[in-house]
Amino acid sequence: MSASTDPAEQFTSTARAAADRVISSYSTSFGLATRLLGARHRSHVRSIYALVRVADEVVDGAATAAGLDAEAKEQALERYAEETMSALRRGYSTDLVVHAFARTALEAQIGPELIDPFFDSMRADLSPATYNPSEHSRYVYGSAEVIGLMCLQVFLREEERSPAQRAILVTGARQLGAAFQNINFLRDLAEDTSELGRDYLGGGAGLTEAQRDEWVETVRDQLQDARAAMPLLPRDARTAVRSACSLFEALLEKVAATEVSELYETRVRVSNVRKAGLALRSVLTTRLESF
Repeated sequence: MSASTDPAEQFTSTARAAADRVISSYSTSFGLATRLLGARHRSHVRSIYALVRVADEVVDGAATAAGLDAEAKEQALERYAEETMSALRRGYSTDLVVHAFARTALEAQIGPELIDPFFDSMRADLSPATYNPSEHSRYVYGSAEVIGLMCLQVFLREEERSPAQRAILVTGARQLGAAFQNINFLRDLAEDTSELGRDYLGGGAGLTEAQRDEWVETVRDQLQDARAAMPLLPRDARTAVRSACSLFEALLEKVAATEVSELYETRVRVSNVRKAGLALRSVLTTRLESF
């Protein structure tokens, strides 16, 4: 390390590089979307994703593969939540992903009011569950809507918007997060029900075609609300958000056109070629806007 290198800056830069690696390893879709973000937002959003991804791996992925039982996973999740909150107070963590998130949270003023609901939803995933409508809403708020709100905090940290405009943006961020989550519930029916013992959508013994159609309409309404807010986003965030929204719209239409019985057997996907086309269209749409 050279004498002119600030140790704190070097550590934070290294932490952000680690967070970038998480998203590139786990999500081609969101990885593509974040590449469309302006440079001032990119690492911050990736740091949010990385924290969320690691927590999800404690609940559903790597921890299970490593042989942790339910109690051990609960303890690991609690340690992760505690370290996250401690890092917010200190502005530092030895965990690179947590450190990157904490630096983003401090800069964008992301506080416990958004972080605590997220970990509450992760705790809910430690056990099999069937969700009624109010429980579904609470779970989706913590697992997805707050992530949209965290990203919105990043996008607006250097921006001025009127209270009315901010209200529209908050609604749009929440609705987009909810739409993404509900689409994933529809895509993941097979894994959620047969492997994890979770019924997020109230299907009971099995989601019917009519219930699937109701959820599709609900998500279309959520995406419409999200679309209405996008022109108020900073230009260097708009293209990425549009691209992610377009991808999930395409996924939703594939879900709508797939027999429910097949949804319980396979996970619908959008090809990489289609993803690239949707991203390009989002770029062109933003370029045509004047605001």
